[in-house]
Amino acid sequence: MKCPECKITEMIPVLTGQGVEIDCCPDCKGIWLDRGEIYYFTKNPLEIQKELNAALKQVRPSARICPRTGKDMKEIKLLKGKLTLDYSPYSGGIWFDEKELQKLLTGFGDKFKLNFDQGTLLLEGTPPPIPVSLPPLPNLFIRSTMVLGFLYSLLALVLITLTFYTDLTPFFALVIGIGITVVQFLFGPVLTDLTLSWFYKMHWVDYEDLPVFLTNFIKSTCRKNKMNSPRIGIISDGAPNAFTYGHTPDNARIILTQGLIALLNEDEVKGVVAHEIGHAKHWDMLIMTAAQLIPLILYYIYRTLIRIKTRDKSNSIKLLIAITSYVLYLISEYLVLWLSRTREYYADRFAGEATNDPNCLASALVKIGYGLAGKEKKEEKEEQKERMPGLEAIKGLGIFDLKSGLALLISSVPSISAAKKMGGEIDRENLKGAMKWDLWNPWAKYYELNSTHPLLANRINNLSKHSEFLGKEPFLRFDERKPESYWDEFIVDIFIRSLPLLVIIGFAISFLFTHDYYLISIGITALGFAGLLNTRFSYKLDFFPEMLISGLLKKVKVSYIRPVPCKIKGTVIGRGVPGLIWSEDFIMQDETGIIFLDYSQPIPLWDFFFGILKRAKYNNQEAEVTGWFRRAPVPYIEVKTIRTKKETEIKCYTYIAKYIWAGILIIAGIIGLFLTSLIL
Repeated sequence: MKCPECKITEMIPVLTGQGVEIDCCPDCKGIWLDRGEIYYFTKNPLEIQKELNAALKQVRPSARICPRTGKDMKEIKLLKGKLTLDYSPYSGGIWFDEKELQKLLTGFGDKFKLNFDQGTLLLEGTPPPIPVSLPPLPNLFIRSTMVLGFLYSLLALVLITLTFYTDLTPFFALVIGIGITVVQFLFGPVLTDLTLSWFYKMHWVDYEDLPVFLTNFIKSTCRKNKMNSPRIGIISDGAPNAFTYGHTPDNARIILTQGLIALLNEDEVKGVVAHEIGHAKHWDMLIMTAAQLIPLILYYIYRTLIRIKTRDKSNSIKLLIAITSYVLYLISEYLVLWLSRTREYYADRFAGEATNDPNCLASALVKIGYGLAGKEKKEEKEEQKERMPGLEAIKGLGIFDLKSGLALLISSVPSISAAKKMGGEIDRENLKGAMKWDLWNPWAKYYELNSTHPLLANRINNLSKHSEFLGKEPFLRFDERKPESYWDEFIVDIFIRSLPLLVIIGFAISFLFTHDYYLISIGITALGFAGLLNTRFSYKLDFFPEMLISGLLKKVKVSYIRPVPCKIKGTVIGRGVPGLIWSEDFIMQDETGIIFLDYSQPIPLWDFFFGILKRAKYNNQEAEVTGWFRRAPVPYIEVKTIRTKKETEIKCYTYIAKYIWAGILIIAGIIGLFLTSLIL
């Protein structure tokens, strides 16, 4: 963006002590805050909102131009007329020149706290590119062989121990475990075909029905890699995504969403499809099935032994083997996830080589995973008006972790007219802001450890280095200096999240040692207060400022337990799980991106009936949503209310139910104390 004061100087991103990235001019030292960002820097946002609303009633013309929209801004006065600022009525952004910024920080420090990270403040331009080599990937055959060998060695050790120390034969576990896996492998694709057809509106298509560019690309890529062309299925629902399954490279199915074709450009579609072909080429379906067999059998052994009750001496040995099996089950699960993440990097590398442009997949990942809509060029908009393909939009499963798929930012678009086409020019600074959470927040590593897919930021960095190795401009150079560790917030989050469990463990141990029955009632009361604190921390109710999706993504200090209360306005463009007839969640799009909205009620059956009976009525409607922005690890908003013009306002009561449950525990604990005193 151009500086409103200097007019020609490009503003640069600067990180603040509040974990928020803002735009700053390196020449005049002014700053730009997008809509809602001003509330990040005050402890009393409601008071500032009242002042801002009052100031907007008495605006004056300004000579400055909004860096976001290119339109004239207005002068407003805040803090009883002592602070004159430039405000954009179109984007909602505010410009502070250096003088007003210093006045704000020195004269009104009780209301505003805006601390710059000195290491990133006012950098002189962008540093020159650093030559990089192609990021090395581990040998796929060696790593797969080592992991499979280690997993099967663990299984053999458990089976030998089971045979040696007990009178049980281990073959029951082996036969049943292998039987389940073989049946799953042989009939899994057929069952998946039926499930997708019945519940996700999937239908098979001939190559003649696909766009010509996609048909030619798939056939050419498969021919070069000496494999049969995969069977293609289309899910008639919303967002750009895809996945693959099958037995071998020669009978693979690739499922595409129509949104992949409708909302992404041709090169991005090729990148995603090449990634899925890469999975088939590397035999990932067979390898991962073989790897997942071990945790399955180990868990089955644990469940079987833990249920056996005998009175002889072998009982303790069986219990020990059961516990050992469970520990090895957990270890094997993480090994399988580690292997899966490795194979994802190889599928990304295959896509970069097949398209000869890794940036294609990187751009698609940004739009799918972060929901950052690209800015269309004028000529592209004119071309779209002429085309307007009558495709319906969609979403798939496999370009990201399936668990994350429920919180992907892009999903079911009922029709192309309901959503803005996601053009090719992605705002790189917005992208860097979104990536900082992946690369800096400790929660990101925790989620990656438990995920089948690497963090999106790591995949984008690898693809960017691959592009640079091929002599192309990298998609992104992330060269930001990490200003702090963020471990203090992480530790607080862990403590708040674990507090109810810590209370239960603490009082249970105390009771075992003392046998004091008062501790039971005190523990229930303490558990209620712990739940109250947990809910208060996770559901801040005092203020919901209006924000942009791109602004929310820049927040680093946010997690599943530490939310950002917000309000966004945009268009509801589809269901959270595309094509699924009982999916109750929403997808919303504003002018800066697309985000997942989590509709959650205290009773799951409530969610189900809402998805079946009422959810579809909200498609294609302009809406205002209040809720809590979270990351776990993909960004989403937990809904508090959704208001549209045509439909009545809907409310979610999960946070109220948590308060009520905490209150019930507190009251029950107090009553228990009273009754215990009477009995004892």
